[in-house]
Amino acid sequence: MRSTTLESTADSLSRLGISASFASSAPKLHENLHLLSPDKIELAKMLVEMGQSHLFDHWAEPGFDDEEKRGFLDQVARLNSSYPGGLELYIKTARELLADSKAGKNPFDGFTPSVPKGEVLTFGDENFINFEESGVREAQKAAFVLVAGGLGERLGYNGIKVALPADTTTGACFLQQYIESILALQEASGRLTQGDCQTQIPLVIMTSDDTHTRIVELLESNLYFGMEPTQVKLLKQEKVACLDDNDARLAVEPRNKYRIQTKPHGHGDVHSLLFSSGLLKVWHDAGLRWVLFFQDTNGLLFKAIPAALGVSATRQYHVNSLTVPRKAKEAIGGITKLTHADGRTMVINVEYNQLDPLLRATGHDDGDVNDETGYSPFPGNINQLILELDPYIEELTKTGGAIKEFVNPKYKDASKTSFKSSTRLECMMQDYPKTLPPTARVGFTVLDAWLAYAPVKNNPEDAAKVPKGNPYHSATSGEMAIYRANSLILKTAGAQVADPVLQVFNGQEVEVWPRTTWKPKWGLTFAEIKRKVCGSCTISQRSTMVIKGRDVILEDLSLDGALLIDAVDDAKVKVRGSVQNKGWILENIDYKDASVPEELRIRGFRLNKIEQLEKNYTEPGEFCLEP
Repeated sequence: MRSTTLESTADSLSRLGISASFASSAPKLHENLHLLSPDKIELAKMLVEMGQSHLFDHWAEPGFDDEEKRGFLDQVARLNSSYPGGLELYIKTARELLADSKAGKNPFDGFTPSVPKGEVLTFGDENFINFEESGVREAQKAAFVLVAGGLGERLGYNGIKVALPADTTTGACFLQQYIESILALQEASGRLTQGDCQTQIPLVIMTSDDTHTRIVELLESNLYFGMEPTQVKLLKQEKVACLDDNDARLAVEPRNKYRIQTKPHGHGDVHSLLFSSGLLKVWHDAGLRWVLFFQDTNGLLFKAIPAALGVSATRQYHVNSLTVPRKAKEAIGGITKLTHADGRTMVINVEYNQLDPLLRATGHDDGDVNDETGYSPFPGNINQLILELDPYIEELTKTGGAIKEFVNPKYKDASKTSFKSSTRLECMMQDYPKTLPPTARVGFTVLDAWLAYAPVKNNPEDAAKVPKGNPYHSATSGEMAIYRANSLILKTAGAQVADPVLQVFNGQEVEVWPRTTWKPKWGLTFAEIKRKVCGSCTISQRSTMVIKGRDVILEDLSLDGALLIDAVDDAKVKVRGSVQNKGWILENIDYKDASVPEELRIRGFRLNKIEQLEKNYTEPGEFCLEP
């Protein structure tokens, strides 16, 4: 029986083109081939042909570790199928990029930078209000894509980042805030266009091995925060193979010779995942027009989205990058138009440490400098993109969803012959425009940073080291930025809001404004908020206000303390008169105090809820709250 098996294996090997030279280059693999199915043999053959025979040097003889050998090729099959173009292209691209890196090749050689065309918005003016209304109209033809592959370890938080409370006044986590914002857009868009039935706005969440299960649990345990479960689709990102050297030899796990070492490929994978999932075609067939990409811990983002979407629709941008004003040389990438000597052009994000030298090398002797506005003419990229669906599908059909990659090896020394540790190819979501034709309409929308950008990504120790005047980008500054934005919005709407005081939490000096928050359905756009703030309203600096109803009107309200209003959708509540109580007090806590929950420790403060006026309206009708 054994000889028959060997004969049939020999026949199949000859049919698969396994030659004597193959046997000599990977003898351990050759003697184990009879254990493998034809498709796995093909994968093994490809690896050997691509210079990866070292992967089989440690294989035991047949009869030992046979399941591990099959498991190894199962992993190879996954790595091969999850990468556009397969492992063969991955290794080929890696060799080219590693050679460029060793040679010190500049990816911008031959390109001249210039300022691209875009739309600069001023919050609250007529132009802004018109763009917001236009964006709300378009929202029912949009799909949202949240990139959520990361854990909160860098923040000093052990959970998934989207589960972190955006603010401690309400305790609502980032994912809840995002979903409630999309639902508010969905409802407002339906009202504006007077559709007979409300269109459900799809939400895709890109997860990773680290976050997938926990995001599912967070959604299911909270009943999807009000969304229909069918509205939400999760796409899991796979990792890519690590590279051991300049020849792109794949790295083996130190503790398991039957496993290739893998690392994340970057959030640029979102494009290939969307393409391979078939969702883009489903959206096209449903008449959708826009895809909005956003990241996991920016509590201000949805204050900017209606106006930015309005810009996309009005200016007919195929790609619209949301940006904020940036100071010259500030550590944030700048949106830049690059024109090559051969005539190629593209509008992309150029990292801050590349932009200044690029400008100097192309005749701008001062490099990246502020203009008369006090800011660099190259706006700061915040990694939120709005793409028009049909041109997006057309482009991904050409590329298979592949995004231009880069490699960032950490070399042992100046010879650049060996790495400190394995590296891998990476790609970024915002590099999508690199492959677009010159005819593509690529623009940007500039919004005030106080309105649009307050990411939470640094732990307290790192944030405390940030030079004074630069953004901390911590849980402390992220929460305070929400109160600042809401206070400034109310101020612009006509309320008298007290100026902030400076306080230090976790070694970070921040402005502390009144703690004003509201559900997205109360104030999705500035025009809506302006309609709901009437007469002479005043809010003291020590005040806290939480609005959880849709139809709550503030009229001649004087607030000095804490006020919480919760109302069902059909309850119209007018709040007027004077509300005064002891309120909620911010108390410092030490981020090293292990007795305090992590989500509070990383902020450096907690709320002591001493006294408040709290009203719940559970029935439809018209009500007046006048203490």
